[in-house]
Amino acid sequence: MGFLKRILRNNTTEETGSVFTPGSFEALSEEELQTHMGIHSYGAFDLTDAIRPSYDLQVVPKQGFRFDEYVDDSSQARTPVIMASVTRRLIMDLFLDLIDHLGPVVDVVLETSHHHNSHNQDLYREHIDMPVLKSILLDHEELLLNDGCTGVAVINPTRRQEVQLDEHKLMIVYGKPLEQFERTFIESDVYPDDKLKFITEAEHVHSSSEALFDQFNTLKNRLGMDTDDYSGCV
Repeated sequence: MGFLKRILRNNTTEETGSVFTPGSFEALSEEELQTHMGIHSYGAFDLTDAIRPSYDLQVVPKQGFRFDEYVDDSSQARTPVIMASVTRRLIMDLFLDLIDHLGPVVDVVLETSHHHNSHNQDLYREHIDMPVLKSILLDHEELLLNDGCTGVAVINPTRRQEVQLDEHKLMIVYGKPLEQFERTFIESDVYPDDKLKFITEAEHVHSSSEALFDQFNTLKNRLGMDTDDYSGCV
């Protein structure tokens, strides 16, 4: 699931890019930090607890989507991408609507940066029935919305299509055709905006906890991803 970070890195600098560092947040007083972390809404856009923008609001969160593309480093093949920012109350329902387009049997990936400050780890499960997957994901809605160290991707490898809810709570649709996904966004009042900037394109901070990490491990086990070598950001 590295294509998102590559796309965003093209539009930002290494210092302010999609990385797990507090940056200038270190210069804030405890009171200033707590006040900033306690802001849950910007206009009509409601944040989850997973992430907060830069203190000086280099990017103000807003709802919408834009088109981009992923370029494979080795083959230079280009794949179209939709990237979206969605207000909290719509995220789960919209994500479930989007993955419905992938078919009745899919693969699923959990992305984690718990206890991995410099990189993410992907855990893979093949061939899960869509109704079963949706039920499991709904049971773990709190984790998927509020953990800044957990992301999930649902994949149809035959069609080469993927829908991702990443650790920043952005939605990314990867592959083609994209028309049915675009319609689903618009039907949920998420509209195209070519000038849309995402929270990851400036300094930002992730949030997690040991309790959410425990919930992640429960979700991992329910998806049959219980691996002995996993050592799982808190």
